[in-house]
Amino acid sequence: MSYYEPYSELSAEARDLNRVIDSLREELEAVNYYFQRADVTSDETVSALMIHNRDEEIEHACMLIEWLRRKMPEFDKELRQYLFTDAPITAVEEAATGGSSGGEPSGGPSLGIGSMR
Repeated sequence: MSYYEPYSELSAEARDLNRVIDSLREELEAVNYYFQRADVTSDETVSALMIHNRDEEIEHACMLIEWLRRKMPEFDKELRQYLFTDAPITAVEEAATGGSSGGEPSGGPSLGIGSMR
């Protein structure tokens, strides 16, 4: 578990959120493991097993993402904005932010603190 603040000071909600995020990270790592194993094996049966396992981990990851969506309005908002669209992802962001993709403005890098002159 990854705690950045003292465990005893965290609310039950914060501890549950940490559990879900850690579990999501582990599920995504497992997806990657199984994907790579299926990719390199020359045995079709092994490949089928690895693909089956990978897909199970994807299911688990999606269940955790859904929990996050239900518990955190910010996740719900962002998932509704970006998922299930065929538009380029950065175009979706630009449309939502009025053309600002969060990157560097045309004048160069900025820390968001205004001119230093």
